[in-house]
Amino acid sequence: MKPETAAKKLGVLLEATPDEFRAAPITREAYNALQADPPEWLQVLRRDGPHPRPVVAAKLGVSNSGLARGGITEPLTTAEIKALLAAPPEWLVRERATQAEVRAEKQRVADRDRGRAAMREAQSGGGGR
Repeated sequence: MKPETAAKKLGVLLEATPDEFRAAPITREAYNALQADPPEWLQVLRRDGPHPRPVVAAKLGVSNSGLARGGITEPLTTAEIKALLAAPPEWLVRERATQAEVRAEKQRVADRDRGRAAMREAQSGGGGR
């Protein structure tokens, strides 16, 4: 796979990886080895960053769009993320609340759909056709 794809799957920023990682395609075996026994550079990147946008968004509890609305366009380190969480700016509080509402609505819809499916199952006599 391309180094870009491997970096994305590993949850690290491609630009922060070693040159030899970026120089050639990554075989499935090499990728599995990185997952099973991550080298020091991978452990450091996962622990300290800089982190790619999806990881930053997940650690902050917001969407990628929420990051953009908050003006976060660059990768952040773990220390920068912790600082934002320790003293959240107004945009982060707002985006986290929005994300919580989205999750609650998804849960409500899923619960409703499960209830409807159960009612259909009960009305059809258990589905033992």
